[in-house]
Amino acid sequence: MTKRIKREKTPDVCLRVLNLYSGIGGNRKFWEGCHVTAVESNEKIAAVYQEQHLDDTVIIGDAHKYLIENYNKFDFIWSSPPCQTHSKMNKATRHKTRRYADMQLYEEIIFLQHFFKGLFVVENVVPYYEPLIEAKKIGRHLFWSNFAFEAEDIKRPKGFINKTNVAGALALMEWLGIYYEGTMYYGNNADPAQVLRNCVHPYLGKQIFDAVCGRLGLSLTKNQGIRYARRLLFEDK
Repeated sequence: MTKRIKREKTPDVCLRVLNLYSGIGGNRKFWEGCHVTAVESNEKIAAVYQEQHLDDTVIIGDAHKYLIENYNKFDFIWSSPPCQTHSKMNKATRHKTRRYADMQLYEEIIFLQHFFKGLFVVENVVPYYEPLIEAKKIGRHLFWSNFAFEAEDIKRPKGFINKTNVAGALALMEWLGIYYEGTMYYGNNADPAQVLRNCVHPYLGKQIFDAVCGRLGLSLTKNQGIRYARRLLFEDK
């Protein structure tokens, strides 16, 4: 069941952005001139996102389902589907349980490539297998998009992947510039830093969002620029 934490009327002059599997919003931290609808399945994580971005609309629900039902309401879509089944950690010797790679990642890429008229980015980790669809690699991330962009990776703290305790979580908060009280976990995962490690660094997210605005010829402080982008995306197709 979908639950909406907060509902805002989207201003006509804002770029309409959908942020799927939003987590605590690392990628979104420095986005400006837009109205963001974020979808996150974990209620506690969604609450932290809302605290970070008070004016965003935050929806607790199934991001995969929300995408196919609402994709045509947005100008730009960012999706970061769960990475656990694709991660190289699946081949680590300590993991005894094997699982299928979640193909919803590729379902979303193919769907957006063929049916979405705006701009999109789908992000995931570099997997343990050869990606089924060619992607752009930046650091530990792969990006699939329908526009060209250049971005530099953000250096991670030493021992990044091994920061799995409370001290590690605090170090990653410092790295991201995102802070919250207490600890949070994904499902049965007992790692309090996992939510933070899953983030795309805010400055990497900003570089990509700036490329979106550049692709659309947007001046984020000028209403006519936003309206021009809308015409470019939807009226000329």
